Amino acid sequence: MTAIEYFVAIDRDVLHGAAARACERIAPTWPLDRLIAVSPLWERRQQRWSEVAEQLWRRAGSRLTLAAEDYRQAWAQGQIGEHHLHQVLIDNPHGWTVADLLQALQAADEEGRGLPLLEDMADAEIALPGWPTLITQQIGQCCAAWFDEAQADWHVERQGGLYQAWRKAMQDDRGLSVLSACRDLSGRIAELPLQPQAALEVAVQRLGVTVDELDEWFDCLLLRSLGWASWCAYRRWQARQEGGDDATLLELLAIRAAWEWLVDDRRRGPGSRWSAWREAWQAGRSRQPSHAWQALQLWQRAEELAWQEHLQRLLRPRSAQPMVTEQVLARVYFCIDVRSEPLRRALEEVGPQLQTGGFAGFFGLPIAYTPLGTAATRPQLPGLLAPQLSVGDSCGDVACDAQLAGRRQARLARQGRWRLFERLPASGFTLVESLGLGYAAALLGRTGGWLRGPAPAERGGLKAAEWQRLSPVLAPLAADERVQLAARILRAMGLTRDFPPLVLLLGHGSQSANNPQAAGLDCGACCGQSGEVNARALAELLNDPLVRQGLAGQGISMPADCQVLSGLHNTTTDEVQVFASQALPAALAPTWQWLRQALDSAGHRVRQARAARLGLGHLDERPERLLAALRRRGHDWAQTRPEWGLAGNAAFIAAPRARSRGLDLQGRAFLHDYDWRLDEGGKVLELIMTAPMVVAHWINLQYLTSTTDNQRFGSGNKVLHNVVGGNIGVFEGNGGDLRIGLARQSLHDGERWLHRPLRLSVIIAAPRSMIDQVIASHQVVRELVEHGWLHLLRLDDCSEIPLQRRDERGWQPLLRY
Repeated sequence: MTAIEYFVAIDRDVLHGAAARACERIAPTWPLDRLIAVSPLWERRQQRWSEVAEQLWRRAGSRLTLAAEDYRQAWAQGQIGEHHLHQVLIDNPHGWTVADLLQALQAADEEGRGLPLLEDMADAEIALPGWPTLITQQIGQCCAAWFDEAQADWHVERQGGLYQAWRKAMQDDRGLSVLSACRDLSGRIAELPLQPQAALEVAVQRLGVTVDELDEWFDCLLLRSLGWASWCAYRRWQARQEGGDDATLLELLAIRAAWEWLVDDRRRGPGSRWSAWREAWQAGRSRQPSHAWQALQLWQRAEELAWQEHLQRLLRPRSAQPMVTEQVLARVYFCIDVRSEPLRRALEEVGPQLQTGGFAGFFGLPIAYTPLGTAATRPQLPGLLAPQLSVGDSCGDVACDAQLAGRRQARLARQGRWRLFERLPASGFTLVESLGLGYAAALLGRTGGWLRGPAPAERGGLKAAEWQRLSPVLAPLAADERVQLAARILRAMGLTRDFPPLVLLLGHGSQSANNPQAAGLDCGACCGQSGEVNARALAELLNDPLVRQGLAGQGISMPADCQVLSGLHNTTTDEVQVFASQALPAALAPTWQWLRQALDSAGHRVRQARAARLGLGHLDERPERLLAALRRRGHDWAQTRPEWGLAGNAAFIAAPRARSRGLDLQGRAFLHDYDWRLDEGGKVLELIMTAPMVVAHWINLQYLTSTTDNQRFGSGNKVLHNVVGGNIGVFEGNGGDLRIGLARQSLHDGERWLHRPLRLSVIIAAPRSMIDQVIASHQVVRELVEHGWLHLLRLDDCSEIPLQRRDERGWQPLLRY
């Protein structure tokens, strides 16, 4: 009697429906060259946050909170008060008391345990590294070879799909039988069906997984290979944007299920692996959350409430400073990125005749950018959207463009041949023999940050003087389309009247060396690129005299003497580069010089404030040396923390700048300028809540999950990273699962967490009816708000208690104790 005869077959449609649902629960991860922050739990938003937290604790051992010691410290330092605990207990009546919560923090942290798989039962029966590690390693190496298109010189056969490539690799790899001491492994592999769907059916039937267990079992399988599952989900995301689909994730699930069947010892009586697994599996499924786990969830909410109370105190009407009443000489528009908030605040302090604004860093341009002389097109807009327009480079002369393109292509070709030589067998030895110690100076210079690293990809193959002649230019559009595009962007920015002499659009980008995840420090709204291209392209559009003539017909009158500039905020050094300032009319020269001095002075203030967090506090009174040290950090290829990125992010505020001007938000808030009185029909609010708010939520959840469970949702130790497939992602070490999320060095300074994992507090200054209309009209927004994935708060214009919160029950005061 064979093992399959022990079990009743499951309806195929039911089985494949459960498999499809498991695949839909996996969120995508973006490639390294366009790395953006993504919530790894995005596809679970249809469930309540509390339900997902409990599921992940049971299925994977993830608690989504810090350790008890972290909350003990927050309590001891007064960051969480007794009244916050009382409020949490009112909102979550468990029969607990404050004393119970304090007592729970004294217990030792529980070891994270998820539901067991059959491979865990077999783990003790083989030599190191053990079945779970061996399986993850084998799947990881197979996926790295199959998905690679840019790194290896030889590629595996892709015609039959991922599952069939894995099955063939398993048959060809005789070492697995030796390493695992499973002598009949090759014979078992030969029994596997040729198609992934059939492999799923066989594994479910022969392992006796019942209908009510399918969802959990499939979910647990994919959580064991979450990195590669997320990469498959990215391929699916991209395919669906183009109107297609991609089934690679289902094939990965079939591989994971097939491995479970391969390690089964084919016995079913007492003492067999299968019976041990079934017993442990059922016990795990019935396990209830422990008191320690529940207490940590409540402490987590208490810290979120403490932060919201702090924001409420800051945002009271008496706390906000009035907007300037002097003549405004310039407006500077920043990305809403949290790293812009300190520079905006400093700029307003040093420039009383200056206003700042916050807007999504792609500046409303849904573009894809192709650098001159290359075929590499990249998106410059949020990952939620697909490009609709294209941008290229030009110096304004067709013949000159052709000449520069030819030079670039020739140089890039020479670089490609040199890199090919570096990859040839034994070339590492001949390279060292040829260059000898002559390369030592360059190595030392890069290690100390004294030498600049390679130019950014978009500048590769061009000399500095050549690059400076080029500007991003929108592909030809009809005149009325250019006008409509400009009008739509200006209305979304709230810039339709009272234009000052100068408007500066500031994109932002980071600077680091030897950092595979560098794009994650650039502009998320520009799909992991700097915002330079978008800012420059929009400035060119708004300075076009024909566009301005058309805007007048749209009710937007831009004076002829108003000039739009573009620039780039370097978030590593807090320097601001402004482009084409030399082309300004002579009459604006004094205003420009004043603005330039204000930008420099504000940058110095921000660098002083950041110095201590970067270990440079001893230089905060020596501005030139501090700036030099920050520049060296950006060039130092051994520096694991060139900057702290978006660590600390915890709030999103959509309100007039008057409500937050002069307030120290500690670089923790996304600031989007918004005045509901100018928003006829609530269209701008709808855009904010369905795009920038969602992007901020993605960022917030990536930081939260990377902090609370770095083993699963983060990328571990940055020092051990090795690039996979050119741009796919990184391994931590030489294999294992693909690592997603943030490295530990981006969250922890070696002594303490620099990021506190709080769900995003979204604060909107608008009437309830306008906010409720957006929630009612958009399912995604409704899920985020009513299922507790973020905290939606309304900012009242007049009340001394200005924040009200919105959840599934409706509107209520933030605090009720």
